[in-house]
Amino acid sequence: MNIGLYFGSFNPIHIGHCIIANFIKNETPVDQVWFVVSPQNPFKKAGSLLNEYNRLHLVQKAIENNHSMRASDVEFHLERPSYTAYTLGHLREKYPAHRFAVIMGSDSYQNIDNWRNASYIKENFQLYVYLRPGFELTGAEAEQVSILKGAPLLEISATQIRQYIRDKKSIRYLVPEEVREEIERNGYYR
Repeated sequence: MNIGLYFGSFNPIHIGHCIIANFIKNETPVDQVWFVVSPQNPFKKAGSLLNEYNRLHLVQKAIENNHSMRASDVEFHLERPSYTAYTLGHLREKYPAHRFAVIMGSDSYQNIDNWRNASYIKENFQLYVYLRPGFELTGAEAEQVSILKGAPLLEISATQIRQYIRDKKSIRYLVPEEVREEIERNGYYR
């Protein structure tokens, strides 16, 4: 099975994440998209994150009736901070019948050489890169990189969503309805 791995803090997951995952599923040979919830991204401060199990639960709520998507807690059981290369090696060993690809925006791709073991990722895994405004890719990219044009992008930010919650403003239509209800019910990000 072809699995597209969509790594992120998902703090919280929002409509933009869901739209990109659906686009990847429709436009690539990926059979399933796994949302890999990162407990600690090495480029982000830990204090700003909702508990990883709560973020995983929100991802599960967002995709609960979509059988082509799955929430993954694989990084919860690995060394922290989470490094994509280690996670990929672990998944390849655990699921040898699957072929794994990495889903990322062109902003992340422009930064990939700063990632731990970036050459291992670029040499061993298909990369599906969706273009983000202001982060255009030029020149011949590596064979493993598929640049996807036409991804429906929304300027939605998890940071802005968290601020709206703190300011007691509506986040309706920014996150899936089930996610909004769960956030409100549990008082997350207040």
